[in-house]
Parts: sequence; structure tokens; C-alpha cells
Amino acid sequence: MKIWTSEHIFNHPWETVATAAWRKYPNPHNPAVIGTDVVERKVVDGVLHTHRLVSSKWGFPRWAQALIGSAKICYASEKSEVHPSLRKMILKTVNLTFCRYIAVDETLCYTPHPTDPSKTLLKQEAVVTVQGVPLTAYMEDLLTNKISLNAGKGRQAMEWVINKLNAEVKDLTKSTDEILNHTKRSFDDITSTAKKSMDDISQKAIKSLDDIQNLRQSSSFKKF
Repeated sequence: MKIWTSEHIFNHPWETVATAAWRKYPNPHNPAVIGTDVVERKVVDGVLHTHRLVSSKWGFPRWAQALIGSAKICYASEKSEVHPSLRKMILKTVNLTFCRYIAVDETLCYTPHPTDPSKTLLKQEAVVTVQGVPLTAYMEDLLTNKISLNAGKGRQAMEWVINKLNAEVKDLTKSTDEILNHTKRSFDDITSTAKKSMDDISQKAIKSLDDIQNLRQSSSFKKF
């Protein structure tokens, strides 16, 4: 059995990182992960529980495939909990493919940084166990190194997703500003048109009153 642990600090608040974690796949940095499907999702006592099926390509060397077999697509079960009140997100993943010989239990925990709440701390742990085949220790080292490599790619993917989210927010803000500016211009045009119409009506009313007064004065002179 091999245990691999790691910590990483994201220079982004927890809410941003947690949102990015949901939209992590697919991404150009982790091409091995080809899809995720939600099996179940529910909220219990304010905690969001989600069960997803993760599809990926492991890419074992030929000698390893000769020992444990081969599969074009490998599957893993991911169960997560999101505690909004505690600002904590936990994801636990276990492989389903090759589980007769290999067990990879991986846990990721996202929490606010203890000294800087504007940052997020990621604690990651993987327990790798290989049994029932030769070269057990060698295969455990191989899997652990692969997990470490994928963890680095995963962090790059998170930054990629966060940048994408920030760009979407900017586009939304820009679109909102454009709508507000257009609405303001339209309102100003309506106000200007209404004011002009009111001025025209006032001028016509004044002219009508003047005509009536002139007509009355003319009638008075005729009587005399």
C-alpha cells in the first residue's frame, strides 16, 4: 500500500474554487478524463451530496495490461459533500475498473486558507493498493507517480476554469452595462420626445387661447 499526500493554495476565494471544481471537466489540461455523469444529487440538512460517474483513460503500459487486463474506458465513483455554512467541499473517488487488482481511494478537501480567507487550501490524499498480481510494489509506485502528475495537471485545469469563469463574469457585466446604457438612452429619448410633445401642446394651447381672446376682442369692437 502506498499513501500520497499533497497541499496546494489557490489565490482565489473558496466560493470561486468550489464552483470551478464542478466545471473542471472536460479541460485541455486533463485530456484523460473524458466525461462525468451525475448519478444522484440531494440536499440533506443544508449539505449538498452528489454522486458522479467519472470516465477516463488510464493508459497502462503493455506489461501492466498483461497482468490486470485492458479497458478502453475506465470508470470511477466520485461522491462529494459541499457544506456552504462551513465553506468546505470534500470529494472522494474510488476506481470501479480493475478493482479486483487495484484500489485507488482519493480524497480532496477544499477549505478557506486558515490565515487568509481570500485564498483556498486544497488537501489531497490518495491511498493506492495493488494485490493479486506480480510486481505489486512497482505497480503501486507507478500509480502513485501517475496520481502526482495528474494532480499538477488538475491544478492547472482549475486555474483554466477559474479564468474562464472570470471571463464569463466580465462578459455578463459588459452585457448588463450595455443593456443599462441602452435603456438609459431609450428613456432619455422618450423623456425628450415627451417633453417636446408637451411643449408643442402647450404652445398650441397658448395660441388657441390667444386666438379666442383676439376673436372676442374683435367681436366687441364690431358691437360698437
